[in-house]
Amino acid sequence: MSERILTAREAGLVACTRCGLVHTPRTQNCTRCGAPLVSRDRHSLQRVWAWWIAGLIVYIPANLYPMLLTNTLGTRTRSTILGGVVELWAHGDLPVALIVFAASIVIPVGKFLAIAFLAMSINKRRFMSVHAQHRLFEVVEFIGRWSMIDVFVVAILASLVQFSFVASINPGIAAICFALSVIFTMKAALAFDPRTIWDD
Repeated sequence: MSERILTAREAGLVACTRCGLVHTPRTQNCTRCGAPLVSRDRHSLQRVWAWWIAGLIVYIPANLYPMLLTNTLGTRTRSTILGGVVELWAHGDLPVALIVFAASIVIPVGKFLAIAFLAMSINKRRFMSVHAQHRLFEVVEFIGRWSMIDVFVVAILASLVQFSFVASINPGIAAICFALSVIFTMKAALAFDPRTIWDD
């Protein structure tokens, strides 16, 4: 039988979300880093859902509009994210196609689902324990910084491949939408107050 963990809130204490130092409830600001102390962020879920919806809205055009605009010897082609994956697969670049598919489709969709699940499952332990929920939050927060791979690739290609009429690569509107989607989902994850996971 596992022992129940006593939380700082149950002990009448408040932990700083920035540096982790524990204080008495009457303390207004952290004595170490100066951050304001709040036991729970009451508007956390509202901000999570606002950023989540904004991220979902811009993620749709990121997949519908072209990510790359390629001009080769006067021939102009437009490639969407999924179209680029299919094209890479057709040219035999299977590893690159899988990386692009994972970074552009699997990880963003997984982040949307994970953030929505965390926001809806507060104080509901039917499918996942508090420890598993906290680990899921840490995973979402960790992979957020690696979600810009597509945008970096487009930026690098656009800066390197510029040979006037012979060949040129420019970012499409989808690159901006995808970058905004990544930023908004990162903001949604940062807006989430992980301390609420441990509340009964």
